Amino acid sequence: MLFPTLFGSLPLLISILSLYSTGGSVTFNLSSLPECGTSLMAVWYICSVMAFIVKLPVYLVHLWLPKAHVEAPVAGSMILAGVLLKLGGYGLVRVCPLFIQPAVTFSWFWVSVGLLGGIFVSFICLRQTDMKALIAYSSVAHMGLVLCGLSVFSWWGLSGAVSVMVGHGLCSSGLFCLANMVYERLGSRSLLISKGLLSFMPTMALWWFVLSAGNMAAPPTVNLLGEISLILSVVSWALLAMVPVALLSFLSAAYSLYMFSLSQHGKYFSALFSCCSGKVREYLILILHWLPLNVLVLKGSVLVC
Repeated sequence: MLFPTLFGSLPLLISILSLYSTGGSVTFNLSSLPECGTSLMAVWYICSVMAFIVKLPVYLVHLWLPKAHVEAPVAGSMILAGVLLKLGGYGLVRVCPLFIQPAVTFSWFWVSVGLLGGIFVSFICLRQTDMKALIAYSSVAHMGLVLCGLSVFSWWGLSGAVSVMVGHGLCSSGLFCLANMVYERLGSRSLLISKGLLSFMPTMALWWFVLSAGNMAAPPTVNLLGEISLILSVVSWALLAMVPVALLSFLSAAYSLYMFSLSQHGKYFSALFSCCSGKVREYLILILHWLPLNVLVLKGSVLVC
């Protein structure tokens, strides 16, 4: 995680220093930027967004994320999925409007990377056996759609991107908490071993279902509101994007159901004999993830930019 962050943030530092040298300030008043040439502006734009592209993360620079999640403790995974990844999206929201011309020029590239990369990563999710790796790769797929919404420069795209970032932060963080609960009791995160958890941990099956439903943007979660807005923005920008967007939405439901059905159903591991329930603090954590994920739909204007 350290080296991609360093290599991505170094161009951003150079961009900020260049901004200070031309304007005498590091504020967002970039009146001197339009005086630059087109090529220099494009290079400046790439240097400015590269750190946020790595942090989001976008396909092709996402390889650090599954390794970071698998090796991190549960608190690190929850904070990384719920807060830190969304800083990349926030950075794009603030930086991209400053470079309108190069950002519009590169829109087709970012939309292509977001959609095709999300589809490729979704197929990778369908082949995962590690719970945390599957949830981590699903974050890359969701953030690919967020990148598409931010790249088309529409009101629907921006509002949908903010909604998906908030909803996915709550949902993926809760799923990492559930995966850790399974690991603490079984000693393994493998879906080949942790099968039949409906019989072993019946009280947790409901939480697996509601958070998996949130991961696939099922109603009434705020993810549904965000994905509808993102789909409208991307399809209205390019009608040709309808096919990959539909495939991405289908695969999102496919790997979420794959994770839920393989972990909760089937013949449970022969070494598991007793029934197990969760602790009060674990239920409290899950409720605090699930409640805003579903209640924010009632006040969607909070997430509208």
